[in-house]
Amino acid sequence: MKSALNWALGAYKADEVPVGAVIVRDNQIIGMGRNRIEELKDATAHAEVLAIRAATGSLDNWRLEGCTIYVTLEPCLMCLGAIINSRISRVVFGAFEPISGALGSKYMLGEQIEVIGGILEVESKELIQQFFKEKRQQKLE
Repeated sequence: MKSALNWALGAYKADEVPVGAVIVRDNQIIGMGRNRIEELKDATAHAEVLAIRAATGSLDNWRLEGCTIYVTLEPCLMCLGAIINSRISRVVFGAFEPISGALGSKYMLGEQIEVIGGILEVESKELIQQFFKEKRQQKLE
């Protein structure tokens, strides 16, 4: 989870919403990603989707059975769909997302996968809050 938080910090430094994701299989990181929506001008460039792409490339297989994705923010519907379709077995996330969270906050989906929420929640939430605080401040200037 700390590695995912480091990727979120990278997104923050790149002026992206600070979300990071890491996929692990057999205690090895096989895929990593951070939000790159603004950079790539792609609404689907969420940390989870990019980590899935990296992991499937690493394994040369789209099936990620037996893998765990660690992500700093509760996945949205799109990301949960990608997680389910890639057959990831477990999701571990940091901060809950009351606006679009698909694993209990806004929607209650993903019954077929193991979900653990609230890991490094404070750190994940503080990074996101700081990002949006700065954005609001910039608008006032």
